[in-house]
Amino acid sequence: MKDKKARSFVVIMIVIALSALLLRVIPDKAISLTCSQNESNAQSTLRLISTALENYAKDNRGAYPDKVSVLTQSSPAYLDRDYVKQSPIKGYTYNCSRLDAGGYSCQALPTRCKLTGKIVFTVTTGSLLISEDCDKQE
Repeated sequence: MKDKKARSFVVIMIVIALSALLLRVIPDKAISLTCSQNESNAQSTLRLISTALENYAKDNRGAYPDKVSVLTQSSPAYLDRDYVKQSPIKGYTYNCSRLDAGGYSCQALPTRCKLTGKIVFTVTTGSLLISEDCDKQE
């Protein structure tokens, strides 16, 4: 009888240890997967904004707009929506710190570093895309 109780206790402890291990690994993998998806989406959205800005400049003698909303209000529209105004989108916030006739600088920042994304993306005049770890931004 004592031997059965001892085995049951060992089995319970093994089950608890395996459960604890799984509970530690699964959320990390889920967060990592979500971050990767958000980063991919942010990078493609920033490239989309950059392409729209470059196309606008080509059509307007090299002058860039002063607001992203101009890209959605023109006919034909260069963007389907104003990503800066509708931020955050899928874990990233978009902004254009510099947007004038001479050029632009737009960023995609994770709303929560290491949770919704690990990389800050910046695109500047000429569609130059730069990425850096979000820890360096804080």
